[in-house]
Amino acid sequence: QVQLVESGGGLVQPGGSLRLSCAASGIILSIPDMGWYRQAPGNQRELVAIMAGDGSTNYADAVKGRFTISRGNTERTVYLQMNSLKPEDTAVYSCYANVKISRSGTGKNYWGQGTQVTVSS
Repeated sequence: QVQLVESGGGLVQPGGSLRLSCAASGIILSIPDMGWYRQAPGNQRELVAIMAGDGSTNYADAVKGRFTISRGNTERTVYLQMNSLKPEDTAVYSCYANVKISRSGTGKNYWGQGTQVTVSS
């Protein structure tokens, strides 16, 4: 089985910054895609940012220019640098990974339990 564990959330003022981290553990052959989702109260979970193994990235329009996703050289870690935070960024941020455990199998999606990010004065 695969586990994703996030850290780095907290309370910050508008305009502040946070850096989220996520580490994957378990039997893993490769992680073709890894990134971050978020869910605010009353809202659906949305994709924030994702990075493929080749370094290509996709960002939600709401965070473009403010958030930066990166992956560690082990392929089992992903980070989200969040700058110029706004109150509307307040949400539970969950790590996402598409994990392949064997060459013959297909990738499976996993999500972590999430870390709370609150942007408020």
